[in-house]
Amino acid sequence: MNNPSELVVGPLEGDAGAAVTALAYAAEEPRAGATLLLAHGAGAGQLSPFMVSFARALAALGIDTVTFNFLYTEQRRRLPDRRPALEACYRAVIEKVRDEIERARRFLFIGGKSMGGRIATQVAAADRHRPMSGIVLLGYPLHPPGRPDERRDAHLPAVGRPMLFVQGSRDVFGTPAELAPTLSQLSPAAGLHVVEGGDHSFKVSRVGGVAQKAVYDDVQRTIVEWIQGVIDSTRRAER
Repeated sequence: MNNPSELVVGPLEGDAGAAVTALAYAAEEPRAGATLLLAHGAGAGQLSPFMVSFARALAALGIDTVTFNFLYTEQRRRLPDRRPALEACYRAVIEKVRDEIERARRFLFIGGKSMGGRIATQVAAADRHRPMSGIVLLGYPLHPPGRPDERRDAHLPAVGRPMLFVQGSRDVFGTPAELAPTLSQLSPAAGLHVVEGGDHSFKVSRVGGVAQKAVYDDVQRTIVEWIQGVIDSTRRAER
């Protein structure tokens, strides 16, 4: 598998001279003709094993996949930046990816793991006219662990694009059952893929490495099939 190419994104809005790094994993044949931009979660950057393995696997399945570091991660700070800075960084990466990757100009999907996915939905909800084909959410952080009343879903109906939620059945940030009432209100209808026994990172307890890989493989195939379905629907609507 080819190594990813590096993109430098900056200067960022509100941070004079600051820039972040994105990594572009080129799709292998047959290509789906789409790009997926994935942001990392709060506690680990784009070089975490989860992010790297998912990016490589999705590229191998035919999707151009791009990851990036938020500025606090790039600068090796522990605490995430405030919401406006996170969103500004995400918007800057979207524009860079659309400039640099041809297939992203036709079908660009965004999303991320945990916090990264939440920021993607906030960017989408704030601008219904920003070009994006759909959103992939890997462990959506519906609420902080142990605080189910502090929900982070009020903005989701404003997203207005297809969304795929991949959620572990024992995710302490929000179970599929907790997500269900919100998903029922979304238009277009959202997809939900449940990882039975999975935690916030889709790890299944008491299974070996081979079985865990099979869980991840299933999630990755589901993402690619969902993206292809959105593309097919879009093309049919354009005829």
